[in-house]
Amino acid sequence: MSSPQSASAGSAASASVPLFDISRQHQTLHAEIMAALERVCSSGQFILGPDVVELEKRTAEYCGVKHAVACASGSDALLLALMAYDVGPGDEVIVPSYTFFATASAVTRLGAVPVFVDIEADTCNLDAALVAARITPRTKAIIPVHLYGQCADMDVLRELAETRGIAVIEDACQAIGAGYRGKSAGALGDIACFSFYPTKNLGAYGDAGLMTTGDDALADKLKLLRGHGMRPRYYHQLVGINSRLDSMQAAVLNVKLPYLERWSDARRERAARYTAGFQACGVSDVVRLPVVRPERRHVWNQYVVHIADGRRDELRAYLAERKIGTEIYYPVPLHRQECFAHLGYGAGSLPVTERAAAETLALPIFPELTFDEQDRVVAAIADYYVAQSAPRAMLTGPNFLKLADGVRR
Repeated sequence: MSSPQSASAGSAASASVPLFDISRQHQTLHAEIMAALERVCSSGQFILGPDVVELEKRTAEYCGVKHAVACASGSDALLLALMAYDVGPGDEVIVPSYTFFATASAVTRLGAVPVFVDIEADTCNLDAALVAARITPRTKAIIPVHLYGQCADMDVLRELAETRGIAVIEDACQAIGAGYRGKSAGALGDIACFSFYPTKNLGAYGDAGLMTTGDDALADKLKLLRGHGMRPRYYHQLVGINSRLDSMQAAVLNVKLPYLERWSDARRERAARYTAGFQACGVSDVVRLPVVRPERRHVWNQYVVHIADGRRDELRAYLAERKIGTEIYYPVPLHRQECFAHLGYGAGSLPVTERAAAETLALPIFPELTFDEQDRVVAAIADYYVAQSAPRAMLTGPNFLKLADGVRR
């Protein structure tokens, strides 16, 4: 892997800082991955072959659960998990609004109603303290999202659900390797759903997903549902879907999985450097930094700051001019999306969610991001506030001039 102090040879780190550069990782693993793909091609077992079985076994062990069931995508994993609980018309499923669309669309596709609940201001995860008030006799499941790589408050949610006979489905699509009070994401709910989209901490060469569970009957039902409910061939016990993982994607993931802990450590190191850098240059009052809750193992799928002075979009444009990649996750919360207008959530109905949508900005973070690139990001944000005549008191951190001079040289 590249030195943390310098960019890989194929990248133009001196000219730009990408939000994510998948090529750096793939260059280091190219020979291993090509050999694995060649083995699949030679075997002719392209769908749910031995590579998929191996991936399921190794991922279950990694997450500390009994079963893992691979499928075609993280979106399908959420859909299949709900199908396993027979969620359908007349049912309600509690979800956060501040999440990727698939968390709620899986509910809607089955004819059920997503019930949106506000989030915690510091983590942007589902606010467990607000969930009980939204539970009704129609509530069939709760889907907490481990947003950005940090687990939601699962003990509170599990206690709420268990006393009412409600399923808890982890949306762990951004959180493989994350932990909560000594357990791994994937072992905290009744079913957990993972995405291996290429930009995830563990990414395939295309779409791929997986579900974990400790329940034998649920695991069997998930396997049945992902293959048209068919067992044996041409005999259909249930109406399922076609969501079988292809062996090519599993082969790529099997190559990558042994590196995941190393990559997670590198993400944590870079997150800590960002936090220290922003604190040193004195902008952390207006650039509100991510918070890691006690007893959490954060894996930093994203490093997301809150721009609390209302100039998020202006700052983002300033960084773009300097060829620094950023992203907004998520500019329009789900309860304000046109397709959910019929649910009747007006402006201000989820105030913390709406504030997050207006303030949050994701900065570059990935295992191969160089320290020099990070310093350029921090210095550029500090420079923005200098250029905007920020109070000098904000820029008196003892290391700011050294940091900025080192970046600008």
